[in-house]
Amino acid sequence: MPSLYARQSLPPCRWNAMLTTHPFDDDKLREECGVFGIHGADSASAVVALGLHALQHRGQEAAGITAFDGKEFHTHRAMGHVAGNFDRDEIIRQLDGASAVGHVRYSTTGETALRNVQPLFADLSTGGFAIAHNGNISNAAALRKLLVRRGSIFQSTSDTEVIIHLVATSSYRSLLDRFIDALKQVEGAYSLICLTAEGMIGCRDPLGIRPLVIGKLGDAHILASETVALDVVGAEFLRSVEPGELIIIRDGQLTSHRPFAEQSARPCIFEYVYFSRPDSIVDGTSVYSVRKAIGAELARENPVDADLVIPVPDSGTPAAIGYAQESGIPFELGIIRSHYVGRTFIQPGDKVRHLGVKLKHNANRALIAGQRIVLIDDSIVRGTTSLKIVQMMRDAGAAEVHMRIASPPTSHSCFYGVDTPERAKLLAAQMTIGQMANFINADSLAFLTIDGLYRALGEADRKQDAPQYCDACFTGDYPTTLTDFDEHGLEDQFSLLAERVV
Repeated sequence: MPSLYARQSLPPCRWNAMLTTHPFDDDKLREECGVFGIHGADSASAVVALGLHALQHRGQEAAGITAFDGKEFHTHRAMGHVAGNFDRDEIIRQLDGASAVGHVRYSTTGETALRNVQPLFADLSTGGFAIAHNGNISNAAALRKLLVRRGSIFQSTSDTEVIIHLVATSSYRSLLDRFIDALKQVEGAYSLICLTAEGMIGCRDPLGIRPLVIGKLGDAHILASETVALDVVGAEFLRSVEPGELIIIRDGQLTSHRPFAEQSARPCIFEYVYFSRPDSIVDGTSVYSVRKAIGAELARENPVDADLVIPVPDSGTPAAIGYAQESGIPFELGIIRSHYVGRTFIQPGDKVRHLGVKLKHNANRALIAGQRIVLIDDSIVRGTTSLKIVQMMRDAGAAEVHMRIASPPTSHSCFYGVDTPERAKLLAAQMTIGQMANFINADSLAFLTIDGLYRALGEADRKQDAPQYCDACFTGDYPTTLTDFDEHGLEDQFSLLAERVV
């Protein structure tokens, strides 16, 4: 979850590590969390660790698992990847129990610290309570201020902890009623998995902005962010948790509750463009198939006379296949990605840092030289990545470089659980498409239209009065109130929250 309350400076070496380890990935929108829980399984924590491996793309800065053995809760949380933290037998043995919940996390511009790594745990009057959260509570600062005035003492800077305090201070008697009471006070996006002594609870926000699915492994039930995590552990996919649905898993039984007023669903459209793994199924739709359809729509909307279609690996590959098939232009791997560059590779100095770009991606020079190429990528955020890629193609001898983006221009910040720059740093919010093409030094640049994106998802077009998805990052049409934010975006948010923390 985003850490909303402290923006700390990192030492120069830390910034170098972050910016150079992923020379093409540091300009991507990042989903901030993945969650996985299982109830009623032998070695539950080992299954959770495998599930988190499959969800590693949703969060790579930290991971945690909490297990319940019938008497006590056991937690291990650590900075870094799942591998290296949860692939040791001694760690898994410490996390004994038939039920467990896990979390992988990306931090945002807020604090990166162990105290914010989830699952968060608290001993409440109703018993132990562990929570893992994907999303963002957009009124967390306002709620936190109120709770602190009432005497709550916060141990983290995570918006997720607000939910724990709302549960703890609720006047209702049962844990379920307290949990529902807490959720009715929050706004924004959330998919939650909570582990208690009585069972496991899963919940998706009333608009269904963030995904959550149900699976079964033998007699055990699973909740997870994506179906690919079920595939990896050998579980059967049952269905998606519906928007606004609350799932209780207890004594081998699963029950469904609908505590919220029904609303028209607005799931995040960017799950299909980039966030989810292509081998996942989101709300009944194959992500891979949608991305290929996006590429085909992009080719119909924005044709170009060229020799090769080249994906920006790996997220641009399915759309590039669709573009090539629709346009008849051959698909080729013109950029080769190395999968052996770790996040901790530190490069001192600008000159060496620039050379480090080729450690992660390198041009297939023999293929590209003298060719007119179409580069397919999923999005442009700040534009720095696209600039590097286009220059790499020119250095490899490309005769022309045309860029096609498999989504509309990203012109607005996300407040629903995505690490987005403030709007002033989004290229599409500051430039026309022509100016953006000049900035990245491309011969031409074109984006998929918003209606084209909807068509790729099987819709006739975007319903202006009732959009079928949350597409606020493209349109500025936010589906919920944003108590902690205003029209000026993140910069004012940080100033406001700094005042509140002090």
